[in-house]
Amino acid sequence: MKLLILQPYLNLMGGVDRVILKIAQHYDAKILTLEYDRKTAFPEFSDLDVEVVGPRRSSGILPYRAGQGFRYGYAFYRMRIKEDYDVLNPHISPSEWIRHRNERVLWYCHTPPREVYDLYSTRMQGRSAREKLLYAAMARTYKFIAGRVVRKIEGIATNSSITNERIKRYFGRQAEVINPGIDCGRFSNRGDGRFFFCPSRIVANKRQDYVIDAYKQFARRAKGRKHSLVIAGTVSKDPEHAAYLERLKRSAKGFDIKIMENVSDAAMLRMYSRCSAVLFSAVDEDFGFIPLEAMASSKPVISVNEGGPTETVADSKTGFLVNSPTEMSRRMQFIAEHGDLAERMGRNGRRRVEQRYSWAAFFEKLDPLLRKVGRSGNR
Repeated sequence: MKLLILQPYLNLMGGVDRVILKIAQHYDAKILTLEYDRKTAFPEFSDLDVEVVGPRRSSGILPYRAGQGFRYGYAFYRMRIKEDYDVLNPHISPSEWIRHRNERVLWYCHTPPREVYDLYSTRMQGRSAREKLLYAAMARTYKFIAGRVVRKIEGIATNSSITNERIKRYFGRQAEVINPGIDCGRFSNRGDGRFFFCPSRIVANKRQDYVIDAYKQFARRAKGRKHSLVIAGTVSKDPEHAAYLERLKRSAKGFDIKIMENVSDAAMLRMYSRCSAVLFSAVDEDFGFIPLEAMASSKPVISVNEGGPTETVADSKTGFLVNSPTEMSRRMQFIAEHGDLAERMGRNGRRRVEQRYSWAAFFEKLDPLLRKVGRSGNR
């Protein structure tokens, strides 16, 4: 089966990129992308067939995100694949717009573009009047085109029941839920280094400010128990993301908080292995790899009680689901005071991931869908 993967960008080391990497390796697939940065993407992509296609720069007339979105959408909507293929496999939106001029598409939808849907009002806050008009116009345009293109797509898979509900709500389509896997062999537990770890892309919807608030409350009650907080993740070139990072740095001043930018994959694994617990605070996350990576590292996870983690985290068994920064801070205190119970949660988490989230199970479900959508399945 000749599979072509489509993705707007390969310049991060996140969960989406890991899924794309595993699919490309499994099927020896070619990847077509509009942006590829070898320095910030997973190094394993260098061993694969990655081709940068389409317009590579925005015009500069539009604001950064608007220009980026326009370029991505225009490129995939107009693109006609000339080389031979069995299945097209787009990932982050609007790569699924490839269906406008091409057939045999299986979209693995990691998330509908939430800034156009459930996070639209949040994204509007703080924008100038001109930016709001532009943003509203682009959101309407996206919805109009997506509505026409997505209904033609031959098959849709997704990462969780949460995301599937959004696909049904926004696009009127039903997706096949296929949870991504975790390479447990990459993760280990090397003891308790007496710090809480918050790994995630540094962007407002990942809500690192929630974690900082929780840590400050914990630190004020700690009374000599020394636990620091480490926040680590990639930062894009988006000015909004850079501004959010600066707000985090200002908020962290005066506390034992370290914020690390664009950390290597190896360094992230070391921090997972040495932390006391992993903190997760993203807004209603579609799936969430970080709680699984925490559990694979035999570490308890303290996550917000919303989105994908409500499906993956076993509350009070592999970690805790919390409803406020105050509750998160109290669970941090519990972990700090009960190392034996934290170790037991970590062991439970590792066992849960090994049993439920393997790549073998992922491909066992994905392969029949690809073959059904592909050329041989449509004969």
